[in-house]
Amino acid sequence: MDRMIYLSMSGAKAMMQRQDTLANNLANVSTPGFRAELQAFRAVPVLGSGASTRVYALESTPGYNDAPGVITNTGRNLDVAVQGKSWLAVQALDGTEAYTRGGALDISADGTLTTRSGLPVMGDGGPIQIPANSEVSIGGDGTISAKNATTGKNVAVGKLKLVTPEAAFDRGEDGLFRAAEGDLAADPLARVQDGALEGSNVSAVETMVSMITAARQFEAQMKMLQTAEGDEKAAAQLLSIN
Repeated sequence: MDRMIYLSMSGAKAMMQRQDTLANNLANVSTPGFRAELQAFRAVPVLGSGASTRVYALESTPGYNDAPGVITNTGRNLDVAVQGKSWLAVQALDGTEAYTRGGALDISADGTLTTRSGLPVMGDGGPIQIPANSEVSIGGDGTISAKNATTGKNVAVGKLKLVTPEAAFDRGEDGLFRAAEGDLAADPLARVQDGALEGSNVSAVETMVSMITAARQFEAQMKMLQTAEGDEKAAAQLLSIN
């Protein structure tokens, strides 16, 4: 009885945590460059006297799906799709350097090149500044050129910092990725495709099927709890008979 209750309880809790991860993936199915979060579970026995029969199922996040998303041509001069295993460096809200595959860029009111969410895009020497009243173009190697609308002169104003990690990144709570060893050096061989965006690598159909499966498994765990409750009541009735 004791084992059934704890197994069912920990299993139901694990299914709820899995649903949270799947729901987050499904919510970002249209987010450019989003990497699907993976889920895994492991059995952990409860330590302590008299608890040797109790085992919890704990969720662990082994990482993210590194498969590339579908690249869509947008024709927008500030859209870039990072190619291969490379990543785009940005400045996070806490001031640290972080990495993303989302290449939908904008120019802020003060001329700073930013991501769609407003994070400054990093260049070789820090955030990239775009001159006012200029037409921006981005080369395949990440070089940013600004064409003055008055003079027609084309000048290089910076270069996107592109990195290629040797190991998998760690995903932060802000949705950005960071390297365990700190800031990475720019990769001169990294390339981008201008006028295009990489989509999310989340499969909406596969994720919805996984959510249905998790919901059914949660219902099964709850039925086990109800069975344990019924067995306990029956046992109490038998013990109360004199």
